[in-house]
Amino acid sequence: MTTPQPFSYQSLFAKNVPVTSRSQNPRVKYDFAVAYPDPDTLPLDALADALRQALDREGRDLAYYPHPAGHPPLRSLVAEKLARDRAINVTPDDIVLTSGSGEAIGMLIQAMTDPGDVLLTEEFVYLGTLRQMRRYGADVVAIKCDDQGIVPEELEATLKRLLGQGKKVKFLYTIPTFQNPLGWTMTLDRRKRVLEVTQEFGIPVFEDDCYVDLRFEGEDVASFHSLDDTGRVLYVGSFSKIIAPGMRMGYVVAPPEVMERAMSFKAPSGVNQFAALTIEEFLKNDLYPHIDEQNQSLRVKRDAMLASLGENFGDAATWNKPEGGLYVWLRMPEGVDLAALQEQSFSEGVGYYNGTMFSPDGSGANLARLCFGHPSAQTVSDGIAELAKILTRHGALGG
Repeated sequence: MTTPQPFSYQSLFAKNVPVTSRSQNPRVKYDFAVAYPDPDTLPLDALADALRQALDREGRDLAYYPHPAGHPPLRSLVAEKLARDRAINVTPDDIVLTSGSGEAIGMLIQAMTDPGDVLLTEEFVYLGTLRQMRRYGADVVAIKCDDQGIVPEELEATLKRLLGQGKKVKFLYTIPTFQNPLGWTMTLDRRKRVLEVTQEFGIPVFEDDCYVDLRFEGEDVASFHSLDDTGRVLYVGSFSKIIAPGMRMGYVVAPPEVMERAMSFKAPSGVNQFAALTIEEFLKNDLYPHIDEQNQSLRVKRDAMLASLGENFGDAATWNKPEGGLYVWLRMPEGVDLAALQEQSFSEGVGYYNGTMFSPDGSGANLARLCFGHPSAQTVSDGIAELAKILTRHGALGG
């Protein structure tokens, strides 16, 4: 009898499949890398009550697979919310519920992207979206931004250059409100001008609006979708930041011809019905009071981070003051390599993500995203002070 040889799957993998680690970042005392809400602000009692009521009403339906597009009553409530909050007037049939916004984003990318196609983004962009774009073979091209959002002239020049080279540009992906990681909100004038440019060149706008409810100062800005009457805006939203990421519930709004293709990349059995029933019931009575309470907490934490940055970094760095969301964007002088120091900082107790992780072209080593949503205000303050000490020890801050 021959000795069996060790078996390897190496020759059986699909081409160009990336290797993805299953590990998470190490837990650290001061974690400004994660974009989680504060566990103390989760509406656990209200969610438990909502689930009980939902199960009493229609729990027996859990014996069946849910609708492929997601629980119809929840889609109706999403349509009502979009009309109320974002002036987006669509029917429940225009909405598909997804496993978080990540699935919605992936569905649209796959439905519209062939390898080598160009997808446009802001110069720094949510790393989950960036990874998906790269996974499906896109050529991701960054557009210059300032504190008002995408610079329209840069967008126009980039489109002329790319189209002049014979490139196929599929869409512009943008997080226009409390941008991840930059933190700004694109002004209304900018949105209108960006929409004009994209319409002129015949490309759609992919609007990721998953942070829009996290406003704690300033005025809401109209959505791209509400400003468009041509069907050229695709829209994604999420309940992750306003209820709980662990419930994994997002949604996508798109024209029928897009949705029919995007659904090909979605699990046919629909989203988790247990979560959908709970969120449906929670939306009816408790959502907006919870958002108000959560946003008050976020404002206190943002203020704590800004104050501690001022006390500990002084004029050795610059940073933005977001009107909502979860992120402060830290800018150190050119030559300071926060990318090289990131792992060391984690090992010494403070986590952050450096700018290169969000950059389509790998720039931004002197930049960092700092998330203030998860820790307490005191922890935020203490953690920024500790980060300053770490950077000082390694020659990145001060003399």
